[in-house]
Amino acid sequence: MNNAKDSSHRKRFRRRRLTLDDITVVDSAMLKRAVSAAALGNAMEWFDFGVYSYIAFALSEVFFHDLPENMRLMATFATFAIAFLVRPLGGLFFGPLGDRVGRQKVLAATMIIMAISTFCIGLIPSYATIGIAAPILLLIARLVQGFSTGGEYGGAATFIAEYSPDRKRGFMGSWLEFGTLAGYVLGAALVTGISAVMDRETLLDWGWRIPFFIAGPLGLIGLYLRLKLEETPAFQALEESAEPQETQTHTEFFKRLWGHWRELAICIGLVLVFNVTDYMLLSYMPTYLSANLKYDTNHGLLMILIVMLLMMVIQPFLGLLCDRVGRRPVVMAGCIGTFLLAWPCFVLIQQGSHLSIFVGLMILAALLNCFTSTMPSTLPALFPTSIRYGALAIAFNVSVSVFGGTTPLVTAWLIDITHNLMMPAIYMMGAAAIGFITILMTRETANRPLRGSTPTAASPEEAKELLEEHHAEQAQTPPTEQPRP
Repeated sequence: MNNAKDSSHRKRFRRRRLTLDDITVVDSAMLKRAVSAAALGNAMEWFDFGVYSYIAFALSEVFFHDLPENMRLMATFATFAIAFLVRPLGGLFFGPLGDRVGRQKVLAATMIIMAISTFCIGLIPSYATIGIAAPILLLIARLVQGFSTGGEYGGAATFIAEYSPDRKRGFMGSWLEFGTLAGYVLGAALVTGISAVMDRETLLDWGWRIPFFIAGPLGLIGLYLRLKLEETPAFQALEESAEPQETQTHTEFFKRLWGHWRELAICIGLVLVFNVTDYMLLSYMPTYLSANLKYDTNHGLLMILIVMLLMMVIQPFLGLLCDRVGRRPVVMAGCIGTFLLAWPCFVLIQQGSHLSIFVGLMILAALLNCFTSTMPSTLPALFPTSIRYGALAIAFNVSVSVFGGTTPLVTAWLIDITHNLMMPAIYMMGAAAIGFITILMTRETANRPLRGSTPTAASPEEAKELLEEHHAEQAQTPPTEQPRP
């Protein structure tokens, strides 16, 4: 077997019965700080990405004014999408590094890189001032953003999953995407407010820079929170029970990674439906409403803002639900609902009235909640501790780069060549079909320890309950069929 270390863990667990000392009891205060730091950091990351999407109409004029009018927005979204091409490189760099030196150090690094690159976008002169150098500098800043984000989500999801008690991992993980929504909301609110109080000339002159400048102080706050955290219990246990992770070479890492090719494929499929739905609704929809349906830009941004606020309310409740009924039923509901309802929702949206647009968007948002609430706990559970950060970062970013981040660009292109305003619905339906097939092949992980780890409890009393459950399950399972930890 390629992963000798994980094999030795499993053999030891099968040979002996677990004791109370083997069960990790998570300090509740530390758990809250860990979840808050990961979620706030993720909010900052996605504030930076979200702002670019929401203010794309201004960026198209500032940086691509020399292009024909129908090509400016395409060029702006192409610059948005091209950053996703380097995300796998960021995952390849930061992911294995996080498995060697620890999750906390790498997450602090990604935070500061993202903040600096976003702040620099606000400093770039316009095309009218420095010519072709302006879009080139914008592209460079976006590439740096993409590289740092390559290590962000996988690390943040791993961090929360490894800190969370087994029975609350879904609920705790749901706060990661709550942070994502908060970042989007802050970005949308800022752009909406700036667009409302400034005339077009002022906005194009200097107003568009304000959201990017805010990234500086936000990054410092997030960096401070992450530097105050301790390493995850799972990673500490791995370091104590085996050879130091720093000795793991890239060759050894990829040998272990290949031993989990099935889990990598599942991760890519789940991330595909998650991110196509996410970027279609939260990134592309404001442009779709204004550019294709001629809906007022400010009204469109305000509508998306309200939808995201309601999604934030729904998010933790679905996180609780997936701990109760399992991850698979919630994800299946999202896939089936998206496949069946995407077309009717876009028919509603195209009616053009405030109410019909809101209803269509809200249905799609509730379906998206099925993914945002479950993925932060589902994806890390696919992989063992020794390769979890790297495997998740690589698979996640490959899928996002190929399918998710390109969604606005591909959808805009499909509408342009077909003149069919239902292309977003068709695109989402295809993603939902892939997601449904993938979740059928995914094993249930709710209320179970992470692979390669012993059980994790929220209190000493819960630890005793988990121990009793483990012994009962072990007694009923033949030795050759003992479940993998």
